[in-house]
Amino acid sequence: MKIGYIRVSKQEQNEALQRDALKEAGCEKYFHDTMTGSTFEREGLEEALAFVRPGDTFMVWKLDRLGRSLQGSGE
Repeated sequence: MKIGYIRVSKQEQNEALQRDALKEAGCEKYFHDTMTGSTFEREGLEEALAFVRPGDTFMVWKLDRLGRSLQGSGE
């Protein structure tokens, strides 16, 4: 199963662009958060990672949706 993660940093931002791209890539399930990239505790991301099983593919629209830097994304 392909699982998508969507993060927007502001309520005003539209997650449709990310969702549409992930849907086109074949995602069947989505998790999302609305918060800044500098916030490391994200309920949607934690739920997505707990949902992923061996053989699944975890997808994001862009790597910056995980965090502001690759170092921060791995924390």
